[in-house]
Amino acid sequence: MATTVTPVSVSGSAPGSDDTPGSLITLDGQIQWGSLLMGTGTPYPVDRAGITGWDDLPELDFGDVLRPDQHGAWPGDRWAQTRLIGATVWLAPPAGTDPLATAAAFRAATGPDGQERWLAVRLLGETLAVRARVSRRVVPQDRSYATAGFAKVSLQWTATDPRRYAPALHEALTGLPVAEPGLVWEDPAGSGLSWPLDWGGAGTAGSISAVNAGGASVRPVVEFRGPVQRPSLTRLSDGRQLQYDLALGPGDLLTVDTEAGTVLLNGTASRIYTATPDSSPEQLFTLEPGTTDLAFRSDDVTPSAAASVTVRWRDAHW
Repeated sequence: MATTVTPVSVSGSAPGSDDTPGSLITLDGQIQWGSLLMGTGTPYPVDRAGITGWDDLPELDFGDVLRPDQHGAWPGDRWAQTRLIGATVWLAPPAGTDPLATAAAFRAATGPDGQERWLAVRLLGETLAVRARVSRRVVPQDRSYATAGFAKVSLQWTATDPRRYAPALHEALTGLPVAEPGLVWEDPAGSGLSWPLDWGGAGTAGSISAVNAGGASVRPVVEFRGPVQRPSLTRLSDGRQLQYDLALGPGDLLTVDTEAGTVLLNGTASRIYTATPDSSPEQLFTLEPGTTDLAFRSDDVTPSAAASVTVRWRDAHW
Protein backbone atom coordinates (compact mmCIF):
# COMPACT_ATOMS: atom_id res chain seq x y z
CA MET A 1 0.00 0.00 0.00
CA ALA A 2 1.56 3.26 -1.12
CA THR A 3 1.68 6.32 1.09
CA THR A 4 -0.71 9.08 0.04
CA VAL A 5 -1.01 12.63 1.31
CA THR A 6 -3.97 14.59 -0.04
CA PRO A 7 -6.36 17.38 1.00
CA VAL A 8 -9.78 15.83 1.53
CA SER A 9 -13.33 17.01 2.19
CA VAL A 10 -15.44 15.59 4.99
CA SER A 11 -17.69 12.85 3.65
CA GLY A 12 -21.35 13.80 3.47
CA SER A 13 -20.80 17.43 4.43
CA ALA A 14 -22.78 20.18 2.74
CA PRO A 15 -21.89 23.84 2.18
CA GLY A 16 -22.39 25.72 5.42
CA SER A 17 -22.25 22.59 7.60
CA ASP A 18 -20.17 22.55 10.78
CA ASP A 19 -17.59 20.24 9.16
CA THR A 20 -16.71 22.66 6.36
CA PRO A 21 -15.31 25.93 7.79
CA GLY A 22 -15.68 28.89 5.47
CA SER A 23 -17.51 26.97 2.73
CA LEU A 24 -19.94 29.86 2.11
CA ILE A 25 -17.28 32.57 1.92
CA THR A 26 -16.59 34.01 -1.53
CA LEU A 27 -15.24 37.52 -0.85
CA ASP A 28 -12.57 39.13 1.31
CA GLY A 29 -13.95 40.54 4.54
CA GLN A 30 -16.75 38.00 4.86
CA ILE A 31 -17.31 36.12 8.14
CA GLN A 32 -19.00 32.74 8.45
CA TRP A 33 -20.32 31.60 11.82
CA GLY A 34 -21.76 28.10 11.49
CA SER A 35 -24.21 28.49 8.59
CA LEU A 36 -24.57 32.29 9.01
CA LEU A 37 -22.67 34.36 6.42
CA MET A 38 -21.90 37.99 7.21
CA GLY A 39 -20.32 40.64 5.02
CA THR A 40 -20.71 42.00 1.49
CA GLY A 41 -23.73 40.63 -0.34
CA THR A 42 -25.59 39.53 2.80
CA PRO A 43 -28.21 41.14 5.09
CA TYR A 44 -25.39 41.45 7.66
CA PRO A 45 -22.65 43.69 6.16
CA VAL A 46 -19.52 44.18 8.23
CA ASP A 47 -19.02 47.70 9.59
CA ARG A 48 -15.90 49.63 8.61
CA ALA A 49 -14.59 48.99 12.14
CA GLY A 50 -14.25 45.39 10.96
CA ILE A 51 -13.06 42.54 13.15
CA THR A 52 -10.74 42.57 16.17
CA GLY A 53 -8.61 39.90 17.83
CA TRP A 54 -8.17 37.88 14.64
CA ASP A 55 -4.54 38.51 13.71
CA ASP A 56 -3.57 39.45 17.26
CA LEU A 57 -1.62 37.08 19.46
CA PRO A 58 -3.80 35.83 22.33
CA GLU A 59 -2.79 36.60 25.88
CA LEU A 60 0.09 34.39 27.03
CA ASP A 61 0.80 32.63 30.33
CA PHE A 62 4.52 32.50 31.16
CA GLY A 63 6.14 29.84 33.30
CA ASP A 64 9.22 31.97 33.98
CA VAL A 65 10.77 31.65 37.44
CA LEU A 66 12.48 34.65 39.04
CA ARG A 67 16.19 34.15 39.79
CA PRO A 68 16.75 34.57 43.57
CA ASP A 69 20.40 35.63 43.32
CA GLN A 70 20.65 37.72 40.15
CA HIS A 71 18.69 39.80 37.70
CA GLY A 72 15.94 38.34 35.57
CA ALA A 73 14.34 34.91 35.51
CA TRP A 74 14.74 31.43 34.15
CA PRO A 75 12.65 31.13 30.98
CA GLY A 76 9.71 28.73 31.23
CA ASP A 77 7.01 27.51 28.90
CA ARG A 78 4.59 29.88 27.21
CA TRP A 79 0.95 28.92 26.80
CA ALA A 80 -1.67 30.88 24.90
CA GLN A 81 -4.95 31.73 26.61
CA THR A 82 -8.32 31.77 24.86
CA ARG A 83 -8.71 33.97 21.79
CA LEU A 84 -11.36 36.73 21.89
CA ILE A 85 -12.71 37.79 18.49
CA GLY A 86 -14.97 40.80 18.08
CA ALA A 87 -16.90 42.03 15.05
CA THR A 88 -19.21 44.93 14.32
CA VAL A 89 -21.90 44.13 11.75
CA TRP A 90 -25.16 45.68 10.60
CA LEU A 91 -28.63 44.26 10.54
CA ALA A 92 -29.66 45.51 7.10
CA PRO A 93 -32.87 43.87 5.84
CA PRO A 94 -32.98 43.93 2.01
CA ALA A 95 -35.62 46.19 0.51
CA GLY A 96 -39.01 44.54 0.29
CA THR A 97 -38.22 41.85 2.88
CA ASP A 98 -39.52 41.34 6.39
CA PRO A 99 -37.14 43.05 8.89
CA LEU A 100 -38.27 40.67 11.60
CA ALA A 101 -37.15 37.67 9.53
CA THR A 102 -33.64 39.15 9.19
CA ALA A 103 -33.43 39.89 12.92
CA ALA A 104 -34.88 36.51 13.92
CA ALA A 105 -32.42 34.58 11.76
CA PHE A 106 -29.55 36.56 13.29
CA ARG A 107 -30.77 35.94 16.84
CA ALA A 108 -31.19 32.22 16.21
CA ALA A 109 -27.68 31.89 14.80
CA THR A 110 -25.93 33.85 17.56
CA GLY A 111 -27.57 32.44 20.68
CA PRO A 112 -25.65 30.95 23.62
CA ASP A 113 -26.28 27.29 22.80
CA GLY A 114 -23.03 26.25 24.50
CA GLN A 115 -21.46 24.43 21.55
CA GLU A 116 -18.30 25.43 19.74
CA ARG A 117 -18.64 25.90 15.99
CA TRP A 118 -16.38 27.01 13.20
CA LEU A 119 -15.88 30.77 12.93
CA ALA A 120 -14.19 31.50 9.58
CA VAL A 121 -12.82 34.79 8.26
CA ARG A 122 -11.36 35.61 4.85
CA LEU A 123 -8.78 38.40 4.67
CA LEU A 124 -6.40 39.12 1.78
CA GLY A 125 -7.54 35.98 0.01
CA GLU A 126 -6.78 33.70 2.98
CA THR A 127 -9.52 31.89 4.91
CA LEU A 128 -8.78 30.68 8.43
CA ALA A 129 -11.11 29.34 11.11
CA VAL A 130 -11.33 28.74 14.87
CA ARG A 131 -13.69 26.71 17.01
CA ALA A 132 -15.58 29.23 19.13
CA ARG A 133 -18.76 30.16 21.02
CA VAL A 134 -20.68 33.42 21.08
CA SER A 135 -19.84 35.20 24.35
CA ARG A 136 -21.48 38.60 23.76
CA ARG A 137 -24.14 40.14 21.52
CA VAL A 138 -25.22 43.77 21.71
CA VAL A 139 -28.18 44.94 19.56
CA PRO A 140 -29.18 48.60 20.14
CA GLN A 141 -32.97 49.02 20.04
CA ASP A 142 -32.95 52.59 18.70
CA ARG A 143 -35.43 54.24 16.33
CA SER A 144 -33.82 52.75 13.20
CA TYR A 145 -34.22 49.27 14.61
CA ALA A 146 -37.77 49.85 15.82
CA THR A 147 -39.01 51.21 12.50
CA ALA A 148 -36.92 49.47 9.82
CA GLY A 149 -34.92 46.72 11.53
CA PHE A 150 -31.55 48.47 11.01
CA ALA A 151 -29.02 48.16 13.83
CA LYS A 152 -25.25 48.29 14.40
CA VAL A 153 -24.55 45.05 16.25
CA SER A 154 -21.50 44.05 18.30
CA LEU A 155 -20.55 40.37 18.51
CA GLN A 156 -17.86 38.61 20.48
CA TRP A 157 -16.69 35.01 20.24
CA THR A 158 -14.44 33.06 22.62
CA ALA A 159 -12.21 30.37 21.13
CA THR A 160 -10.89 27.98 23.78
CA ASP A 161 -8.31 26.76 21.25
CA PRO A 162 -6.63 30.01 20.13
CA ARG A 163 -5.02 28.50 17.03
CA ARG A 164 -6.52 29.30 13.64
CA TYR A 165 -6.86 26.48 11.13
CA ALA A 166 -6.87 26.28 7.35
CA PRO A 167 -10.14 24.86 5.93
CA ALA A 168 -8.44 22.03 3.99
CA LEU A 169 -8.31 18.74 5.88
CA HIS A 170 -5.15 16.79 5.02
CA GLU A 171 -5.03 13.01 5.05
CA ALA A 172 -2.02 10.68 4.90
CA LEU A 173 -2.38 6.90 4.57
CA THR A 174 0.11 4.03 4.59
CA GLY A 175 0.30 0.31 5.26
CA LEU A 176 2.83 -1.70 7.23
CA PRO A 177 6.36 -2.12 5.83
CA VAL A 178 6.57 -4.84 3.19
CA ALA A 179 9.85 -5.81 1.54
CA GLU A 180 10.11 -6.02 -2.22
CA PRO A 181 9.93 -9.70 -3.29
CA GLY A 182 12.66 -9.28 -5.91
CA LEU A 183 13.32 -11.49 -8.92
CA VAL A 184 11.48 -14.74 -9.51
CA TRP A 185 14.45 -17.06 -10.16
CA GLU A 186 12.54 -19.98 -11.57
CA ASP A 187 9.58 -20.07 -13.89
CA PRO A 188 6.99 -22.86 -13.49
CA ALA A 189 9.03 -25.10 -15.81
CA GLY A 190 12.09 -24.78 -13.56
CA SER A 191 14.31 -23.31 -16.28
CA GLY A 192 15.63 -20.38 -14.25
CA LEU A 193 15.32 -16.74 -15.28
CA SER A 194 13.24 -15.95 -18.32
CA TRP A 195 12.68 -12.78 -20.30
CA PRO A 196 10.99 -10.45 -19.53
CA LEU A 197 12.34 -10.51 -15.99
CA ASP A 198 9.75 -10.49 -13.18
CA TRP A 199 11.02 -8.17 -10.46
CA GLY A 200 7.96 -8.70 -8.27
CA GLY A 201 5.70 -6.04 -6.79
CA ALA A 202 6.78 -2.84 -5.10
CA GLY A 203 7.45 -2.81 -1.36
CA THR A 204 5.98 -0.44 1.23
CA ALA A 205 8.09 1.65 3.61
CA GLY A 206 5.27 2.14 6.12
CA SER A 207 6.16 5.81 6.46
CA ILE A 208 4.31 9.14 6.19
CA SER A 209 5.58 12.68 5.68
CA ALA A 210 2.98 15.01 7.20
CA VAL A 211 3.38 18.68 6.24
CA ASN A 212 1.93 21.34 8.54
CA ALA A 213 2.14 24.52 6.44
CA GLY A 214 1.14 26.76 9.36
CA GLY A 215 3.20 28.31 12.13
CA ALA A 216 1.67 26.49 15.12
CA SER A 217 1.85 22.84 16.16
CA VAL A 218 -1.29 20.76 15.58
CA ARG A 219 -2.68 17.58 17.12
CA PRO A 220 -3.78 15.04 14.50
CA VAL A 221 -6.42 12.32 14.46
CA VAL A 222 -4.83 8.88 13.95
CA GLU A 223 -6.79 5.83 12.76
CA PHE A 224 -5.35 2.30 12.93
CA ARG A 225 -7.14 -0.31 10.81
CA GLY A 226 -6.81 -4.06 11.36
CA PRO A 227 -5.84 -6.76 11.16
CA VAL A 228 -2.79 -5.65 13.13
CA GLN A 229 -1.04 -6.62 16.37
CA ARG A 230 0.18 -3.91 18.80
CA PRO A 231 0.05 -1.01 16.31
CA SER A 232 2.30 2.01 16.75
CA LEU A 233 3.01 5.33 15.05
CA THR A 234 6.41 6.90 15.75
CA ARG A 235 7.59 10.45 15.20
CA LEU A 236 11.05 9.85 13.75
CA SER A 237 12.54 13.21 14.76
CA ASP A 238 12.52 12.36 18.48
CA GLY A 239 11.10 8.83 18.86
CA ARG A 240 7.85 9.96 20.47
CA GLN A 241 5.17 7.40 19.65
CA LEU A 242 1.63 6.17 20.07
CA GLN A 243 1.51 2.42 20.75
CA TYR A 244 -1.37 0.22 21.93
CA ASP A 245 -1.16 -3.30 23.29
CA LEU A 246 -4.14 -4.88 21.56
CA ALA A 247 -5.00 -6.90 18.47
CA LEU A 248 -7.26 -5.34 15.87
CA GLY A 249 -9.23 -7.81 13.78
CA PRO A 250 -10.24 -7.37 10.14
CA GLY A 251 -12.55 -4.35 9.92
CA ASP A 252 -11.64 -3.02 13.39
CA LEU A 253 -10.84 0.70 13.66
CA LEU A 254 -8.90 2.29 16.54
CA THR A 255 -9.30 6.10 16.50
CA VAL A 256 -6.83 8.22 18.47
CA ASP A 257 -7.89 11.86 18.84
CA THR A 258 -4.75 13.54 20.15
CA GLU A 259 -6.59 16.85 20.72
CA ALA A 260 -9.29 15.31 22.90
CA GLY A 261 -6.93 12.67 24.35
CA THR A 262 -9.29 9.78 23.51
CA VAL A 263 -8.70 6.28 22.12
CA LEU A 264 -11.86 4.60 20.79
CA LEU A 265 -12.34 1.15 19.30
CA ASN A 266 -14.91 1.20 16.48
CA GLY A 267 -16.09 4.63 17.62
CA THR A 268 -17.54 3.57 20.98
CA ALA A 269 -15.37 1.57 23.40
CA SER A 270 -12.48 3.35 25.13
CA ARG A 271 -9.13 1.59 24.78
CA ILE A 272 -6.88 4.28 26.23
CA TYR A 273 -5.81 1.83 28.95
CA THR A 274 -4.06 -0.29 26.29
CA ALA A 275 -1.36 2.37 25.79
CA THR A 276 2.04 0.78 26.41
CA PRO A 277 4.69 2.23 28.78
CA ASP A 278 6.58 3.44 25.70
CA SER A 279 3.55 5.34 24.41
CA SER A 280 3.46 9.11 24.92
CA PRO A 281 0.42 10.90 26.32
CA GLU A 282 -1.86 11.45 23.34
CA GLN A 283 -1.98 15.24 23.71
CA LEU A 284 1.83 15.46 23.47
CA PHE A 285 1.85 13.81 20.03
CA THR A 286 1.89 16.86 17.75
CA LEU A 287 2.82 17.80 14.20
CA GLU A 288 5.19 20.75 14.40
CA PRO A 289 5.33 23.41 11.65
CA GLY A 290 7.05 21.97 8.61
CA THR A 291 7.45 18.30 7.72
CA THR A 292 7.03 15.52 10.29
CA ASP A 293 8.17 12.02 9.30
CA LEU A 294 6.11 9.21 10.86
CA ALA A 295 6.58 5.42 10.84
CA PHE A 296 3.80 2.81 11.15
CA ARG A 297 4.90 -0.44 12.82
CA SER A 298 3.41 -3.51 14.53
CA ASP A 299 4.37 -6.82 16.14
CA ASP A 300 3.02 -8.87 13.23
CA VAL A 301 5.42 -11.53 11.93
CA THR A 302 3.67 -11.43 8.56
CA PRO A 303 2.05 -8.01 8.04
CA SER A 304 -1.38 -7.94 6.48
CA ALA A 305 -1.85 -5.88 3.34
CA ALA A 306 -5.20 -4.72 4.77
CA ALA A 307 -3.62 -3.11 7.86
CA SER A 308 -3.14 0.65 7.63
CA VAL A 309 -2.84 3.91 9.49
CA THR A 310 -4.48 7.19 8.49
CA VAL A 311 -3.40 10.58 9.86
CA ARG A 312 -5.65 13.65 9.48
CA TRP A 313 -4.83 17.26 10.32
CA ARG A 314 -5.35 20.89 9.35
CA ASP A 315 -2.57 23.47 9.02
CA ALA A 316 -2.51 25.63 12.17
CA HIS A 317 -1.66 29.33 12.49
CA TRP A 318 -1.28 31.85 15.32
